[in-house]
Amino acid sequence: MSVTITSVEVHDVRFPTAERGDGSDAINRGDYSATYVALGTDAGPTGAGFTFTNGRGNEITCAAVRALAHHVRGRTVEEIAAEPVAFWRSLSADVQLRWLGPEKGVIHMATGALVNAVWDLRATLAGKPMWRFLAELPTDELVASVDFRHITDALTPDEAAAILDKGRDGLTDRLATLDRDGFPSYTTSVGWLGYPDDKVRALTRRAYDDGWRAMKMKVGGPLADDLRRARIIRAEIGPDALLMMDANQVWDVDEAIAAMTALAEVDPYWIEEPTHADDILGHARIARAVTELTGGRCRVATGEVAANRVIFKQLLQAEAIGVMQIDACRVGGVNEVLAELLLAAKFGVPVCPHAGGVGLCEYVQHLAIFDYLRVGTTLDGRMIEYVDHLHEHFVDPVRTREGRYLLPERPGYSATMKPASIAEFRFPDGPAWR
Repeated sequence: MSVTITSVEVHDVRFPTAERGDGSDAINRGDYSATYVALGTDAGPTGAGFTFTNGRGNEITCAAVRALAHHVRGRTVEEIAAEPVAFWRSLSADVQLRWLGPEKGVIHMATGALVNAVWDLRATLAGKPMWRFLAELPTDELVASVDFRHITDALTPDEAAAILDKGRDGLTDRLATLDRDGFPSYTTSVGWLGYPDDKVRALTRRAYDDGWRAMKMKVGGPLADDLRRARIIRAEIGPDALLMMDANQVWDVDEAIAAMTALAEVDPYWIEEPTHADDILGHARIARAVTELTGGRCRVATGEVAANRVIFKQLLQAEAIGVMQIDACRVGGVNEVLAELLLAAKFGVPVCPHAGGVGLCEYVQHLAIFDYLRVGTTLDGRMIEYVDHLHEHFVDPVRTREGRYLLPERPGYSATMKPASIAEFRFPDGPAWR
């Protein structure tokens, strides 16, 4: 039976997080928000997707989704699945709106919201959680979902097919491992930049008691403050747990190297976004410096605002990153994520997806699980970020146990928000904003 997408609803949903300091870092402070998309069909099942923004950013991304919605409304799921790249390009290469990117920024994020909603619908119709839906797709369908334009100098369709075919070997055993143990994770909830020292200490102690053995803190304030807070966390977690740092792009290249020279004292596992997200060569220089400073113990991680597969291609080609961080909302949806996971596998760089915000944890758990099952096929160096905020607003929230994600079980992409939450926090008319 053919399923037609009959409606595209867009909701501006914002949560008042700024007043508590949740999500605060060296650059960003605001109200976590989601441009939320609901696809209606003539068959009953619906699809949900969103892109994560910050407060007033929703005004722009909501407008962009509405401007692109005609590419989705009226299409059948079957025709989209038959020509996935043509569908993806209808959004990412809209002949008038592509000029505003191209393939980056607001238009690309809006593209991702719509594309992810379609994938959610496909998995829901198949009765499978997204990770399983992707892992069980034939190699030729997965390869046919990837737009290889502008990346064939780094990854060809034949190379992608070989990676995915090889990923079938041992898949059942890897799934049994996840079913038994869950997926490794780290928490960022302990070290927001706006938290006072006592709160950092208390949250770190609680997280350690709850089983977390990898934690991330924000840096990029006064260096003495960064070092003091890092020493607090290291003292609480001991020498064997992992401590990651995230500068959120605030440093210049030389400034980043100088800061890490001091912060190396606390044995960081990685420094995330040490400089401007688009500075490929700057990241490469910082990567060489921190490798020398720490004897290879610390690496550079980035990707949460890497705009597209081409930026990731260059980061990998330049050996600028030791950890690749894909954001499910920043790029153009599942199709582009597939390209990026395959690129990472080709270059042998582990993927640790960026999460937090509104619903990012719900999204990226599926991507990391699929990566392990079918693409990367190892847990070495792999972790999913976890932030303990706003999960209660989702119908199928993430579940963790002793610092590990548990396998999602419901069909779809875990993207559906509760109607009551949409009504409460919809801007500007929801009761939370009156």
